[in-house]
Amino acid sequence: MSLFRALTAALLVVTSASAHAAGAVVSTEQVRAELVAHAPEGLAPGKPMWLGLAIDHAPHWHTYWKNPGDSGLPTTLQWTLPPNVEAGEIDWPTPQRLPIGPLVNYGYDGRLLLPVPLTLPANFQADALKVQLRADWLVCKDVCIPESGEFSLELPAHSATAGHAARFEAAFKARPQALPAVQAQAAVKDGALQIEVAGLPAGWQGQPLVFFPETAGVVDNAARPAAAWKDGRWSVQVPLSAQRSESPARMAAVLVPPDLAAGGRIEFAVAGPWPALAPLPGEVPAAATAPPAPAAAPLGQAAALLFALVGGALLNLMPCVFPVLSLKVLGFTTHAQDRRLLALGGLAYTAGVVLSFLALAGALLALRAGGEQLGWGFQLQSPAVVALLAALFTLIGLNLAGVFEFGSVLPSRVAALQLRHPLVDALLTGVLAVAVASPCTAPFMGASLGLAVTLPAGQALAVFAALGLGMALPYLAASLFPGLARLLPRPGAWMARFKVLMAFPMFATVIWLVWVIGQQTGIDGAAALLAVLLALAFIAWALGTPGIGRVARAGFGALGALALAGALGWMLPSFEAGASPKAGSAQGAWQPWSEERVVQALAAGRPVFVDFTAAWCVTCQYNKRTTLADAAVMQDFEAREVLLLRADWTRRDAAITAALAGFGRNGVPVYALYAPGGGAPRLLSEILSVREVRDALAGL
Repeated sequence: MSLFRALTAALLVVTSASAHAAGAVVSTEQVRAELVAHAPEGLAPGKPMWLGLAIDHAPHWHTYWKNPGDSGLPTTLQWTLPPNVEAGEIDWPTPQRLPIGPLVNYGYDGRLLLPVPLTLPANFQADALKVQLRADWLVCKDVCIPESGEFSLELPAHSATAGHAARFEAAFKARPQALPAVQAQAAVKDGALQIEVAGLPAGWQGQPLVFFPETAGVVDNAARPAAAWKDGRWSVQVPLSAQRSESPARMAAVLVPPDLAAGGRIEFAVAGPWPALAPLPGEVPAAATAPPAPAAAPLGQAAALLFALVGGALLNLMPCVFPVLSLKVLGFTTHAQDRRLLALGGLAYTAGVVLSFLALAGALLALRAGGEQLGWGFQLQSPAVVALLAALFTLIGLNLAGVFEFGSVLPSRVAALQLRHPLVDALLTGVLAVAVASPCTAPFMGASLGLAVTLPAGQALAVFAALGLGMALPYLAASLFPGLARLLPRPGAWMARFKVLMAFPMFATVIWLVWVIGQQTGIDGAAALLAVLLALAFIAWALGTPGIGRVARAGFGALGALALAGALGWMLPSFEAGASPKAGSAQGAWQPWSEERVVQALAAGRPVFVDFTAAWCVTCQYNKRTTLADAAVMQDFEAREVLLLRADWTRRDAAITAALAGFGRNGVPVYALYAPGGGAPRLLSEILSVREVRDALAGL
């Protein structure tokens, strides 16, 4: 199935993160970042030596100052240097105001250099200095993208390094200058920070000055300060932020006159008293503390690998994997009499599963390192990925049902690839199995995945590789066991009917994926996806059905292409708009989860049961419709006045991700039962039983 290969490869592109090899330069579509150095007198103690991250922004993109303003994150640098060699703090250039709607941020666009002083020990005698840097930055335009880079550079000790001298000189001129004659004082009064500054340069007198506070979270960045000059003194009233998060005793700020690229830096003490801090949005008042997360027992690396292996094997019992297993059963019957091909197919399938788990794990770890709040199964939080999977399973099902044949669409040489390279098909079937299995969390998987994301990258990937090996193990063992091949029936006419039968699990998966889209984007998104699938089915029939003339085939194909374009034009805006207000909301006795509701209920002496779930998690939906809908269970909940909360992770939610991390988990389902009176919540198993829930409630 050549189209099957192409669509599966496209799926991997969507769910993978880009990686950069270590070097002096890292380039993305938004920035070009380079590690540079400036040592005009060579490397020696006491000589001027600087390192720097040079960033060239694409037009209309920007990164942030050390105080990013109302949103954003500052660029951070983590150095790896030889012993006793030290890199100082970033010598930040003077920023600019970046107004975005009602917000004001502080940062940079165009060409930027962030210089860092370098200090060598007195006994430094090496011929060269190797420098390594991990840099993280947030680059924004209409959207914000967390990016990072790994850089390395080797500097000669006995010769000058001055290739970037002009850029360093420009950065030095742009940094705020010290103002030794300045005297500044400040006080908090009438909801504002009132500052008075004396001793500013003569050329600044009477000029309007721009005020950049170095301390974040104190003042209202978007407000226009009331400033005035009187008797050579400059005074300003800067309103405090309504969401103020700091009450500093000392502050620093940069003042910038008009037409100057660099300002002057002032420091001042702040006379109080400060008003009470306002709680941040979603923050629990100080009087009510959040319920403690369960104390996670230290799970060793060996235990994590074992749990991952067993959990991966149990994934084969999850409903989301059944459709792909039906493809493997079809492959078993096709090659049952060729023991060598069966064994090689098992190895290829195993390779596809393990490599796909490693690819998804690498993407997850890379995105989390870049600041994204993601967990296992994160790819199905994207409606685009869900739609791509639905299209893939629709085409596979139509092909199995005999609606079209790839040989009628593709040149014979390409169509014959399936026969020449069945191992490629086996490998890509493993890729597909991981794509649909990854949203599930089987027993034993939760603890191992929760540990994996906290481990160094190498150890974490080993856990995910064990998970993939466990999932592939049953099929691998069956393909290598010769007795099984003798038990299977010989190929014959019955296989044509069996092939059509295998189409129905594919269509059942499509129904589930359309339902997930409906949960994510509302009824319009689900209907639009169905229109796309209908257009794809029409195109596949028109181009892949034998016996249709060339002219009719071209006409039907063009008509189908127009229908597909119209359906995509309907679907994509609905994905952007998001879910309808009722989509994903709690229903009946269940209420939407929030940390505040948990705290309030426990403070009132009421138990709490939280269902961490997602529409794309088949295990979650199974539990929801069986154990959590059981009449006896619901009666026990009601009798004990348990507050039922549902944390819906169908679309990305940083608060839910953080709550899961507090449990040492990285995927759903998770079921937490809180008892009033303090203590850690009790976590129930991923596949709930009525007895387990009722026993847990009886222990309250």
